[in-house]
Amino acid sequence: MKKIYLMIFSVMMLVIVGTGCSSDETEMKPQAGGKVELTVSAAVSLQDALNDIKKSFEKENANVEVHYNFGASGALQQQISQGAPVDLFFSAAGDKFDKLIEDDLIEEKNGIDLVGNDLVLVVPKDSKKEIGSLEDLTKADEISIGTPESVPAGQYAKQTLENMNLFKEMEDRLVYAKDVRQVLTYVETGNVDAGLVYKTDALNSSKVEVIAAAQGDLHDPIIYPVGMINNLDHAKEAKLFYDYLQTEASMKIFEKYGFKNLK
Repeated sequence: MKKIYLMIFSVMMLVIVGTGCSSDETEMKPQAGGKVELTVSAAVSLQDALNDIKKSFEKENANVEVHYNFGASGALQQQISQGAPVDLFFSAAGDKFDKLIEDDLIEEKNGIDLVGNDLVLVVPKDSKKEIGSLEDLTKADEISIGTPESVPAGQYAKQTLENMNLFKEMEDRLVYAKDVRQVLTYVETGNVDAGLVYKTDALNSSKVEVIAAAQGDLHDPIIYPVGMINNLDHAKEAKLFYDYLQTEASMKIFEKYGFKNLK
């Protein structure tokens, strides 16, 4: 009988010890656990600047890892409206950002117009077309712009052509692209004679020549608002990155890539 009691006692001790170890491991997980991951949906024209900012931010905040979802602002806004798990939205157009405010997905107080940009006309470096101004676009056989409905740069390009009374004349020659980077690629490869892109994208390409900038009165102001999505799981870390984007160090990075400081 003593042997039976001893065996029962031993089994109970093993269970208690095992439970204790499991409890200790559970308590240790938050301390040794993984990083907090943030998802930032951002206009593709911000890619180079934001990648630099990510590196410096993560050096200073080792517990946070930033993941970007780059694309056309209109497509990103629709994804967020449909429930995509996103912490911050960095748009290249105010109307796409305002739609999320109207839908109560972003509070106005949690957003800011951070940087600005210019729209420029570019041609391939080895272009044989005599295109020396926006008015000379009539000499081009094919011109690329972003799809106006989803790509802010395409929207600004269409406004520019309409205000110059060129859109109807050139509509059949337009080659639409999914985002501004694709427009730039079409021009770089010589698949089109010219394109309308952001100044920041053109400055980072050695394969295109900037011919002219569209005057501000030809299109809506090019403003990039950024804001935090409501009801976040990681609101503290999202606010940390949101604030970091507005620091002097981050603004210098934006300016390095040609963006205008709107703070």
